[in-house]
Amino acid sequence: MTSVEICEVSPRDGLQNESVVLATDVKVALIERAIAAGARRIEAVSFVHPGRVPQMADAEAVMASVPRTDDVAYLGLVMNRRGLERALAAAVDEVNVVVVASDTFCQRNQGTTTAQACEAAAEIVADARAAGLATSITIGASFGCPFEGEVPAERLDDVIARVVDAGPDEIALADTIGVAVPAAVSDRLALLGRRAPASTRRRLHLHDTRNTGVANAVAGVAAGVHVLDASIGGVGGCPFAPNATGNVATEDLVYTFARSGVSTGLNLETLIDAAGWLQDEIGRRLPSALLHAGPFPA
Repeated sequence: MTSVEICEVSPRDGLQNESVVLATDVKVALIERAIAAGARRIEAVSFVHPGRVPQMADAEAVMASVPRTDDVAYLGLVMNRRGLERALAAAVDEVNVVVVASDTFCQRNQGTTTAQACEAAAEIVADARAAGLATSITIGASFGCPFEGEVPAERLDDVIARVVDAGPDEIALADTIGVAVPAAVSDRLALLGRRAPASTRRRLHLHDTRNTGVANAVAGVAAGVHVLDASIGGVGGCPFAPNATGNVATEDLVYTFARSGVSTGLNLETLIDAAGWLQDEIGRRLPSALLHAGPFPA
């Protein structure tokens, strides 16, 4: 592949696990900086109960203030019918629904079994499509569960089959707790490729918990994945999974792919500036390698 799309997830998956709750105008500024760097698909908010994820309590206010242009699409994460209603009212361009591959984690994350989450996701996808929105389903814990351990390939294959039946425009495999390695990425994307029709886009959501995020992204692109999730500064994590630390940093991916002849359409210097700004706003050292080491050549 000569190009890959990067979906910027720092405003949602990036900020949801931070102890600091950023003000609405700061979140909007982060989105504006991502757009300035070339991001054209941004997971901006999640429509979940504020008691569960207080960092996302101002989803409607954020969506009311983001720049609206024809070439930028905003995703909103939804878990249920109420979340979809809020997403529609806030005028997102796309809804992203999560189904967790293991029952224990799914129960912790959204209060249902995996089978129940698949049923709910199918209903949300159908209703969102009827409202004219693009749809994606993310399969969380596709590579491992913090409570059950290994997620067998057979289990993931069964979940993929259920998700494919829901008919979303895109399906993502998520390494929610950062345990994947390149061989697993290739193998599990092959499962998805065998199940999903050619028209369904494939996306990969990676965490860099064990310093394998960039290598896994390279393996994903080699396996033909269409979209990679990434987060400015490497911020992120799941509030409901122990030790689920940051997403792979957008600027780290952009550097790697640029040096490998793969275009992302993103500006590295602008991303590094944004990561430094975000580090100051959050008030802690962010894990991004490029933020601290800088690009090469300098």
